[in-house]
Amino acid sequence: MKYGFKNWKSVCTIGAFSLTTMFSFAQDSENLLSNGGFESNDGKVKKLGAIESATTWTSPTGVRADLFTSGKVPDIGTPLNVYGKEDAKDGKSYAGIVAYSYGNKVPRSYLMAKLDTPLKKGMKYCVSFHVSLAEASKYAIHNVGAMLTKKDFATDAKTPLIEDKVNIKHFNDQKMFNATFNWEKVCGVFEAEGGEKFITIGNFTKDDKVKQEANKPNKKDKDLKVTQIIAAYYYIDEVSVSLISENSQCDCMLSENENEYSTTIYQKKVELNDKMTDQQKVELQQLYFAFGKTAFTSEANASLDLIAEILKANPNQKLEIIGNSDKIEDELAVEKAIYEDLSGRRVTAVVNYLKDKGIAEGRLISTNNGSTETSDEITDEDDDDLKQAKNRRVTFRIR
Repeated sequence: MKYGFKNWKSVCTIGAFSLTTMFSFAQDSENLLSNGGFESNDGKVKKLGAIESATTWTSPTGVRADLFTSGKVPDIGTPLNVYGKEDAKDGKSYAGIVAYSYGNKVPRSYLMAKLDTPLKKGMKYCVSFHVSLAEASKYAIHNVGAMLTKKDFATDAKTPLIEDKVNIKHFNDQKMFNATFNWEKVCGVFEAEGGEKFITIGNFTKDDKVKQEANKPNKKDKDLKVTQIIAAYYYIDEVSVSLISENSQCDCMLSENENEYSTTIYQKKVELNDKMTDQQKVELQQLYFAFGKTAFTSEANASLDLIAEILKANPNQKLEIIGNSDKIEDELAVEKAIYEDLSGRRVTAVVNYLKDKGIAEGRLISTNNGSTETSDEITDEDDDDLKQAKNRRVTFRIR
């Protein structure tokens, strides 16, 4: 089937060679997609199918993709929503698409956005995005990818977009995207023909060539109350298109290497009561992190909100914020900059969160332990992975 194309008005035309050269240089290592994390939206997200509420994003077919964000509408919330439970890769929002359904019984949907500037001929770009299988999915598949095109796909039909050659897909063609907890990275290098200015994400493979497997419902999480759909539904977050140069490479193996180390996020259940002092309530809070990450879980956000309220009620109190990493993170930091000072960066993330909540920075004391202090939560029965997960934490002390 052939698809028509919509016309987009160019924001500006750069004619001078010197300006073009300067503009190309400015692309270096910057994300050419201004809203790759879906955080910017018009605030009018009330129901499913509202992807166009997210700045720059739309759907290229008659089936609208979904936008999930924190708010008062349960179906489209984060981390809990009608299709499952997932914290945003970063921030509080992400998108969602139907990537597969046998016989297209649940029509596929796609995400499409216009890049901030067209790609330059002969230049190489690092293109990546993150996926997480929704718990309501009956299937998991391996064909989730991205197309970079000069013109936008455009059809009102509720039909799959089929392409013989997909520009960006996982380096392991047989990898099943079956993780319903945390995010998996799809990443690749794209050499531009010149003029590409649209990115489209979804499944571009014919049904008979889609490798799929059954997804087992999660019955352990009591918060999850989803109805399974006969489809593979994926959350999408952190889409990036950036120029590769001598100073910025494309590490597409990073997410796979991380999964070799740990995919566990520990969470301690804290029970508070009215007999506790404010100090006790604060010092019971502990934030835990994914391997190599500084992003907060929904439980961490709730703990920080509680701490902020207590600090506001006790304006003379100061708070010591104590950051920790695990030994493997610190070992990797010697070779990979992305792992450097994770414990300190986790503390900084907490400081920034509390400042945004109105707590003066002068009341916040930062302590960076690295991996020198093991967690009191560790027991002899814990395996090595759980021990490391318990060490990736931030704790608190009232001063």
